[in-house]
Amino acid sequence: MKNGLACIGLTTLDVVARAIDALPKEEGTGLIEGVSCAPAGTAGAPALLAARLGLPSRLISAVGDDLTGRFIRTALIDFGVDVSDLEILPGLPSSTTLLAVSSSGVRPGFHALGAGMLARVTPSALQAVSEVGFLHYGGIGGPKLDGGEGVSIVQAASRAGAIVTCDLIAPQPSAIEEVRRLLPYVDYFLPSAVEAVFLTGQQDLFVAAETFRSWGAKGCIIKNGARGLVVALDGVSSTLPAYAITPIDTTSCGDSFCAGFIAALSRGWSPLDAARFGTATAALVAQGLATLGKLESFEATETAMRQMTLNEAA
Repeated sequence: MKNGLACIGLTTLDVVARAIDALPKEEGTGLIEGVSCAPAGTAGAPALLAARLGLPSRLISAVGDDLTGRFIRTALIDFGVDVSDLEILPGLPSSTTLLAVSSSGVRPGFHALGAGMLARVTPSALQAVSEVGFLHYGGIGGPKLDGGEGVSIVQAASRAGAIVTCDLIAPQPSAIEEVRRLLPYVDYFLPSAVEAVFLTGQQDLFVAAETFRSWGAKGCIIKNGARGLVVALDGVSSTLPAYAITPIDTTSCGDSFCAGFIAALSRGWSPLDAARFGTATAALVAQGLATLGKLESFEATETAMRQMTLNEAA
């Protein structure tokens, strides 16, 4: 059986600072707890996190030819991500997000557009997805992917026998059409609760999950923050609780769930157990800053699953 993960879609650099409860009205310097930066985005973050969990990962995306882009590439390489299909686009800045996390966990973000959304389907990318066991699609909204090109790489991965997962971020109304185009080739659709309600118009997350399945997804897991998960897998609909933690920075929790879920599937875990592992992965990431948070390894996450308390009351 083929293994390894390819991720296609958005890549950014996240710069996270905590704790910032108010911006000063005048110039000056104040002390804060910490600042961290790391590759992020719907493709960049899952690739980085999966590599941290021991799953060989390949990134299909783009950065600019600036210093930020060089930093992103270097950081990914240092963690073992294959960047052969991470294009460098001349004359463009790299997508960057500045996040000011308050002491209560509120995290207003300031995003500078750049090359990160310009992932495209190249012959090399098509070859890559024919060689891996998993494709994570985070390209909805990408101007070079929506309308057909994105579907082509998902179809290619599915035909080659890969398990296809799909997530999205801040969808626009146009995303509904793209989601419906993609889902017949998706094994596990992994939206947030807010995204699920937006896309389906259904406040009941179980109904939303079944709507996605009626659009073609084989399975659906809806991420609902501290309330845990709504899962529709193998004909069974249920909920799974999150872990009771004190979050520091929840910026990459959705991406970390996806990475943990895929990493556990790659080791032969059942989808339901893999979802539990994804929840533990997100809990560890939320307890630190930026994409990696407190995540150390697959084995350490397994240990944390046994030690952390489930938030049954949520």
